[in-house]
Amino acid sequence: MNQFKGETSLLSEKKERFSSSGFIFAAIGSSVGLGNMWKFPYITGENGGAAFFLLFIVCLVLIGLPVLLAELAIGRSGRGSAATSFIRAGGGRGWKAAGILQVVAPFLILSFYIIVAGWTLNYALIAFNGQLFSTSDYAGQFGSFISGYMPIVWQGVAMLITAGVVILGVSGGIEKFNKVLIPGLVVLLIVLMIRAVTLPGSGEGVSFFLKPDFSVLTAESALVALGHAFFSLSLGMGILLTYGSYVDKRQSLGSAALAIGAGDLVYAFIAGLIIFPTTFSFGIAPDQGPSLIFIALPAAFSAMPFGSFFGGLFFILLAIAALTSAVSLLEVPVSFAMERWNWSRQRAVWILSLICFLLGIPSAMSLGMFPELTFGGKALFDWMDFITSNIMLPLGGLLITIFAGYFWKGAAEAAGLQARWFRIWLFMLRYVAPVLVFLVLLHTSGILTF
Repeated sequence: MNQFKGETSLLSEKKERFSSSGFIFAAIGSSVGLGNMWKFPYITGENGGAAFFLLFIVCLVLIGLPVLLAELAIGRSGRGSAATSFIRAGGGRGWKAAGILQVVAPFLILSFYIIVAGWTLNYALIAFNGQLFSTSDYAGQFGSFISGYMPIVWQGVAMLITAGVVILGVSGGIEKFNKVLIPGLVVLLIVLMIRAVTLPGSGEGVSFFLKPDFSVLTAESALVALGHAFFSLSLGMGILLTYGSYVDKRQSLGSAALAIGAGDLVYAFIAGLIIFPTTFSFGIAPDQGPSLIFIALPAAFSAMPFGSFFGGLFFILLAIAALTSAVSLLEVPVSFAMERWNWSRQRAVWILSLICFLLGIPSAMSLGMFPELTFGGKALFDWMDFITSNIMLPLGGLLITIFAGYFWKGAAEAAGLQARWFRIWLFMLRYVAPVLVFLVLLHTSGILTF
């Protein structure tokens, strides 16, 4: 533990802090990402619609929120980067590897996530200028785009925007960025939801999303719902450990966890009321993964009145969601570099952003420009997604539950919960969450199949 005292002096003594509201906005911004706009409809469509959504809510409340609170409490107790939070919170040196995992995972995620963020920026531009709707061959248009060099250009633009926010610091950059964009995101969500639910034939989509049929649920549905609850809350990827270290000691972590969970849930709910009414109105299957956003939905927008306007708003919505998450992902390794090597924030941001950009180029090229960058039937982009989302994140979440439930002696004081709620929280972390998260890890890694 002495090894980290000098390394963390800068963070522990001069570390920036979020304001109370700024922390909530930033944490919601980290959870509001692309997943709830394309992955959530896709997995919901495959797993029973409304019944799956209710299952997702149960998983988010019973498992997601306790783990979320644990991450925030560990981060605030440690007051270091994600890499040293476990040790500084009182864990032994054996937890160093768990901390490093929490830094490596978000950095790798950002390397390919920023590619898709660039796509959303490009599509927002071509939707508003009419270029997107100048053809009816949306699959060909998307294929032509990802086969050229422009995705790398837009990847660079998205990376520069992300770096520009993070370089301004916690309160001056990340907090202000989210305080402006998250309310704007809410406005766009509401406008697009009103447009979607008033489309002809949208009622069938609303019913699919809000009227449950529990007979279609399976054991796999439960694991998928739990996995998405983890992913949508940004659990297991070091973000909440890092943001927790920026939280004032007077901040109620229990209330903060509830607010973050509520924000994530509301976003998923409104996203569902945008995607499902729109897809059902135009006869589009909602289980098409990334192609739903960039191929199927443009066709739907082109067929509705003022489609270019609403299509542009939709892709701006996606771009905002992508960038708020990208900012959170970059802050994790930046915090680590500042702590470990005593780098200035500016140096850490520019060096790590450049490395991340360069690391992402092969992934971008594997989707079209160089399709031979394929291994075992998966493009390099898909491998990066699989390794981080299906293995590293569930493993990170599992380690959080084990540490907080069994090894952390300061859990009660750090969480700040009343005795009754603390006992419930500890029970979930010790006896429920580890088992379920381990099953998710087995399932997402392909070991456990149904």
